[in-house]
Amino acid sequence: MDFNAYQKALTLLSRGSECPFPPEEYDHRLARVRQLMEADDIDALLLTDSSDIFYLTGYSTFEVSVHIALVVTASSLLLQVPSIEMGPAIVTTRVDNVTGYRWEGIGEVMLPLIDALSDAADTVGIDAWHGSLRLGVVEGLKARLPGVRFVDAGGLVKKVRIVKSEREIAFLRRSASVTAEGLRAAVASVRPGITDNEVAAAGARALLDAGSEFMSMQPIVTTGMRSSVIHTNHKRCPIEPDEPVFLEFGAAWHRYTAPMMQTVIAGKPSAEMQRVFEGCRKVVDTLLTAVKPGNTFESAAQAADRALAPLGDKVFFSGVFGYTVGAQFPPSWVEGSGFIARGGNTTFKPGMVFHLPICLRIPGQWGIGCSETILVTDQGTEVLTDNPWTLTPA
Repeated sequence: MDFNAYQKALTLLSRGSECPFPPEEYDHRLARVRQLMEADDIDALLLTDSSDIFYLTGYSTFEVSVHIALVVTASSLLLQVPSIEMGPAIVTTRVDNVTGYRWEGIGEVMLPLIDALSDAADTVGIDAWHGSLRLGVVEGLKARLPGVRFVDAGGLVKKVRIVKSEREIAFLRRSASVTAEGLRAAVASVRPGITDNEVAAAGARALLDAGSEFMSMQPIVTTGMRSSVIHTNHKRCPIEPDEPVFLEFGAAWHRYTAPMMQTVIAGKPSAEMQRVFEGCRKVVDTLLTAVKPGNTFESAAQAADRALAPLGDKVFFSGVFGYTVGAQFPPSWVEGSGFIARGGNTTFKPGMVFHLPICLRIPGQWGIGCSETILVTDQGTEVLTDNPWTLTPA
């Protein structure tokens, strides 16, 4: 049985059986995307970002390194996947037109895309800055479709994704609950003498036991001096007495992730650790007040900057006070549809969901990070995560 026969068999037995949303939700999302396409004079949209394709179709897989594509026109969808992904394409979506190519024959992707675009498009929108869009695909299409204009439309689907539906928010609430269970288990295991790997293992087991799917990022655990280096992770390092242990977890529930950072001390925190911890809390509290409908991302970032100012010369901070989260795939749970940072002129709206990743690092010493994932509501914000806000584990 080749992948075409496999597709037919699965279509009869299991088509759409693991699609996470009802048809009307996808219809609404597609209608919004098509409205934006029409407004921007885009005839077809070529999507290659796994999370955008998931958002519009339900397509879900742990294999996100291969070429996949979704062609959206005013009246049709074409989902293109390699042979090894035909199962997920049938089981997790209800897309009628699914085409496959041999996994080992990447050159076969061109003809179906050319056929879909040549008949329907004078202007094609692409995400020119996303790593999933292969240079060979773009160059091949431009060479064979000389009359077609390719324009950057990388933010188009993100404009729709940034405001979450009630069903999406329900998945994020469930993720937040599972995330908290993982962190509680990890924190309970912290003590001098064990390794960061052992803490990560305790947390990961709890996340999986509580129902998390494969995560967009695995549990992050660092200790001592290594916690002062951004984006390091567990590496068999023993925990020393009275040093910080930084944790950042994010469970996946139908691919939706509500992350949380927490830091605990394997013993007694120093006065400086307590001061930096209180600085994290002050920044988060400031954001909880500043994030509300009608305010801009820029205004919230300015308020958070002022709260951070007393520690600004001593600690390293990334400069991003918040980023949108929703449905994502490895290697990141960052949705990318919005950032609370200087220069952001977007206005907060109800239904937006942000992770507030406040981690303050003293280079060469240690770092302390504490965060929440929040929902923007009509009244202001609702905290979805459950950070205990203490440096001392129970």
